[in-house]
Formats: sequence, structure tokens, C-alpha cells
Amino acid sequence: MGKKQTEPRSTPALAALTTAGLPFVARPYTHVEGAPSYGLEAAEALGVNPVRVFKTLMVTVDGTLVCAVVPVSGSLDLKALAAALGGRKAALADPELARRRTGYVLGGISPIGQRQHSPVVVDASVLDHATVLVSGGRRGLDIELAPGDLLAVTGAQLAAIAGP
Repeated sequence: MGKKQTEPRSTPALAALTTAGLPFVARPYTHVEGAPSYGLEAAEALGVNPVRVFKTLMVTVDGTLVCAVVPVSGSLDLKALAAALGGRKAALADPELARRRTGYVLGGISPIGQRQHSPVVVDASVLDHATVLVSGGRRGLDIELAPGDLLAVTGAQLAAIAGP
């Protein structure tokens, strides 16, 4: 008889937080294939205000791959992201490039524990909350943690990069 698994299976994001000794709560939910917005799906499934759930978008800024983290309730302001990094042009990254570089599937990309580290920029609104949720490294898993711990584990910089 096998051991009953009560915790979600590990992902690089969960492993990175555990290794760093940072407190977090794994928040699994039932993912519905084809959901129009993974972040809004997570907010609804977990009963969390969408302004506290942050999505991870991989973007190129002047040819450099960057990880942008913004609330699922809004969008990413590409011009603001480029300006925050001293760049001129930002565009969403090719999905296959994002998958290869992060090691995560689309809809499950976490800013934490990526295969190859990219600069991370988190929207400044993250500081408005005691805890926030980000993808845990697969569809159907979010991680709840303090904003300061998210910034610490990712080495992120703060900037006003969210759009309406």
C-alpha cells in the first residue's frame, strides 16, 4: 500500500522556497483545460480577490528575456516595463522560448525556480497586500506568500508595470 500524498507534488518553485527557508502555502485547485484566463480561474477556484493573484508573463525587452509579474485583474503595460528596465521596446516572448527557458508549461509559469534565471519585475501593487498568490509551477497550483518573500526569492525589482 502506497503512502497517501497530502501535499501537492513538488515543483522547482516549491523546492526553491523550501530551500530558501521562506514560509509559503501551496494552494492547489482543479484546473479546467481551456480556461480563458489561468489567473482568474485560480482566483475564482481559491476564493481569492483577483487583485491578490499575480500572473507571470515572459517578455523580451530589447532582446533580453524578462519575467513580468502583474495582477490577473489587469494587464501588463509593455512600455512601462521597458522603461523600468531602461529599455526601448518590449514584446511578449515567443511561447516556446518561454517554455524552454523557464522549464514550465504555459499557464503554469512561476516567477520562482525558473530553469534559467531572467530579470524579474513585479508590479508595485504587490506591496498593497499581506500575501499574494503566484503560479506554483504548473496549472492548478498557486503559491501564497508574503510580497517581501516573493521579491527576495526572485531578486525582483518593483515598478509600476500594470495596466488597466
